[in-house]
Amino acid sequence: MDNSEVAAVFHEIADLLEIQGVSFRPQAYRRAAQNIGQMEDPLLDVMKDGELEELPGIGKAMARTIQELLETGELEYLKTLRAEVPSGLLELIRIPNVGPKTAMLLHRKLGISSLEQLKKAIDEHRLAAMKGLGEKTEERIRQGISLVEASIGRTLLGEALPMAEAYMEHLRGSNDMMMSVAGSLRRGKDTVGDIDILVGSDDPAAIMDAFISYPLVDAVIASGSTKSSVRLKGGMQVDIRAVEPSSYGAAQQYFTGSKEHNVALRRIGVEKGLKLNEYGLFERDSGREVASATEEDVYRALGFPLIPPELREGSGEIEAALNGALPELINEDQVLGDFHVHTDWSDGANTIDEMVASAIAKGYEFVAITDHSQSLRIANGLTPERLNDQVRKVREADERADGRIRVLAGSEVDIKVDGSLDFPDDVLMDLDVVIGSVHSRFQMDKREMTARVVNAIESGMIDILGHPTGRLLGQRAPYGIDLPAVLDAAAMNGVCVEINSFPDRLDLKAEDCRAAKGHGVVVSIGTDSHSIEHMDFIRLGVITARRGWLEAKDVLNTYSAPEVLKILRSRR
Repeated sequence: MDNSEVAAVFHEIADLLEIQGVSFRPQAYRRAAQNIGQMEDPLLDVMKDGELEELPGIGKAMARTIQELLETGELEYLKTLRAEVPSGLLELIRIPNVGPKTAMLLHRKLGISSLEQLKKAIDEHRLAAMKGLGEKTEERIRQGISLVEASIGRTLLGEALPMAEAYMEHLRGSNDMMMSVAGSLRRGKDTVGDIDILVGSDDPAAIMDAFISYPLVDAVIASGSTKSSVRLKGGMQVDIRAVEPSSYGAAQQYFTGSKEHNVALRRIGVEKGLKLNEYGLFERDSGREVASATEEDVYRALGFPLIPPELREGSGEIEAALNGALPELINEDQVLGDFHVHTDWSDGANTIDEMVASAIAKGYEFVAITDHSQSLRIANGLTPERLNDQVRKVREADERADGRIRVLAGSEVDIKVDGSLDFPDDVLMDLDVVIGSVHSRFQMDKREMTARVVNAIESGMIDILGHPTGRLLGQRAPYGIDLPAVLDAAAMNGVCVEINSFPDRLDLKAEDCRAAKGHGVVVSIGTDSHSIEHMDFIRLGVITARRGWLEAKDVLNTYSAPEVLKILRSRR
């Protein structure tokens, strides 16, 4: 078992204990799972060194549990818990708005132990009639079911991208070949249904052999001379297609999509007497090839510049290209810092110095330490006194950096129900950067939630609105909020809105980024890192920004450290 599998077991134990109504122990298992999931060193190596008990949140009992898992791949305690809890209840608590207590209540009162039974009960309005639930809860659970069903078969961009890159590294070996992802993954969509790989090669048979021999392949779905399909361990489907190098550009354009984009391109081709397909661009009457080697050649032959893959969604990019109005999209190498980083002062896994060292290694000019505020007790949020102590430590880290990087003292401050902030103004005034975020009462109605967020923006004390819609991909729908009204308030008060680039958030989403730009609101990218590994999520934020038509000037992270500090200090 690897670290992620052990962490998953601990999460399941926590779920089962919560369903049984056990106190305290579920939280201990969740903390242990989080710490294990953020570890760099394999647990197997730690066990061999006899240091399991030295891990944060791991005592003697949990160390024995980990050892049993690593040595046998099984756990008797987990088998016992599973036998005590109806298996379907685990499925139920995966539904947004159905927690362990609600799942057990539904099981005891209505005999519900599966998703299908729950859907039937909702259709019959049996939840609405239950004491302690009612119509509103029933409707929220219905929406949660829809969210879960919509995400079935979808994988987060932040998970699919590393899978694809590892697979392509295996295929490439020592050979120099043309290769890229295609489809929705290349366009950078939040979630993808499968992975598409395109290869330009004169020896497709060798590529196909390497493709199906990948160690993580669980089953070969189809195997051919130029295209094959497999299912990986974990369930992800990967499709590959090999084409002649001379037609690689046309194939890359065709298989990247989207459908709407390609239909528009073909229509323009027809108007010019041309035919476009995966083999190339041809004169319709003579059949003469016009372009095929590169995507740029294909687009140029159609009369406009190369359109970046992230924009190919049929949302105005064709018209912009024809009018010379395509944006010069932000690139990751233009990012000079990260505004949203947690440490072990709250619920992060690494120290301030370790996070700073990671930022320096990335070549950043600045990094903001933004641990949680006091109301978020589950995340070990800081009291004003602890924040004051942390600010002093951050200032010391900034001095030790000796000009290599600026370390900003900040906080991710909870926005309370009435829109007030979790720290008084005099505490916030000592910080370099303040992120205001909603972490509670997500079910407020749209008018109340909008007023809550706008009040926080108008307080004059927050610099960035964190994860502005509160969505968790496949887990929680955005809360009701009038985003145009929020963006108006942000524009009026000089507040940035965040692209939270943690894989299950990507909030703001691309369309909302474009709306922010339209309102004249600057966007910031924050990884919401809880470990040094998470700092790599910055690229997901950049991909989202590109999909949102953002240029470097639209994103605060591209400003130099002196410029950032000047902007932030002007607000204090």
